[in-house]
Amino acid sequence: MGESRSEESKYIQQHLANERTYLAWVRTSIAIIGIGFLASSLHFNNIRSISQFADTIAVFVSIFSLLVGLVILFFATMHYFTVRKNINSQKFISANKLIKLSTAIIFMIFLLLGLYLFTSLF
Repeated sequence: MGESRSEESKYIQQHLANERTYLAWVRTSIAIIGIGFLASSLHFNNIRSISQFADTIAVFVSIFSLLVGLVILFFATMHYFTVRKNINSQKFISANKLIKLSTAIIFMIFLLLGLYLFTSLF
């Protein structure tokens, strides 16, 4: 136990940076979930009904954002523990898969929001 503690204390700055990165991913997942709640609450609090298609898109964006936020939180947690292990073993593997996945998903949410706005205007 003492050996593990001293091994981690050699790399305090890297562990702290890893924790900050994890917290940034947590904030990202909360923001994505918030986008879904915002989209549905703005839509369903609207006085007039736009269309059934717009209702479906609003519900889909809300559910999709919730699921995406939870998936990002899961993968961020897995990544945190992987990086923690890699710091102690002095390995470095970049997070390019997680970043590409998050970018694609956020792009998809913005496309859905754009489709919703387009259907609500016409």
